[in-house]
Amino acid sequence: MAKSWALALHGGAGPLRKRDHAAAETHMAELLREGEARLARGDKALDVVHSLVIALEECGHHIAGRGSSPNAIGQWELDAAIMDGRSRNAGAVASLRGYKSPVTAARLVMEKTPHVLIVGKGAAMIAREHKLEKVHSPKNYYKPAVTRPVKKGELAHGTVGAIALDTDGRLAAATSTGGLLGKTPGRVGDTPIIGAGLWADERVAVCCTGQGEYFLRTNAAADVSSRVRYGKQGLREAAEGSLEDLTLLGGDGGMICVDVLGHVEVVFNAETMKRGVVTSAGRFDVATMR
Repeated sequence: MAKSWALALHGGAGPLRKRDHAAAETHMAELLREGEARLARGDKALDVVHSLVIALEECGHHIAGRGSSPNAIGQWELDAAIMDGRSRNAGAVASLRGYKSPVTAARLVMEKTPHVLIVGKGAAMIAREHKLEKVHSPKNYYKPAVTRPVKKGELAHGTVGAIALDTDGRLAAATSTGGLLGKTPGRVGDTPIIGAGLWADERVAVCCTGQGEYFLRTNAAADVSSRVRYGKQGLREAAEGSLEDLTLLGGDGGMICVDVLGHVEVVFNAETMKRGVVTSAGRFDVATMR
């Protein structure tokens, strides 16, 4: 059994906003300590990232889960995905309406169906069949983390994500989002797209956040793994190279990455990125600013 373990979380990357980040950072630190205890005692990476993303969805500090904002016609459509590195099993939902915990719906897709991605009414059907908790009054349940109008040239985007390496050497990733504030109904970004918004295999686990269209165009998350596998790059170089590709296209955002040795890298080109890292080597940090 491997002795090393590592965990990283993020709460989205984007423009600097005049708000107090203390509550979000305190909550993230609490989740890191919870994940630290679980990984140290041998819990599976997949279970840890799943439960921590549920907590990030429920806290309301981020543009995901309870903190999501409505689309252009006042509906909440949520996306999520989860992936196990060793088996490369994955599940995702997009445009899910009316149910809490999209990341749990994504795991149900992975474990209870032969599919990887289910959208819209089909995603809601999976949630209903497996008795996920419903959102009976969206306007009362959702507490948007961002409510002000979006300025011209600015996108209010946000995602939450978790990646982990467990003591058995397994890697996993999970991510969830409410998408763009005021987005076109039916718009789907990178978050539920395996390879673009997240990736996990036997080498690395990656979660991305930012302007999803650019991460889709570069397949950013899987690109990190390809750079490690085929380009023989180190994790930092691979992450920076993948981010540079979408930067050249005009995109912004960031990513958290962990490899099978327990190295963790956080890279971003946005003004801020809420993130936290804890490892068996003693690293522990939580930050929002550069």
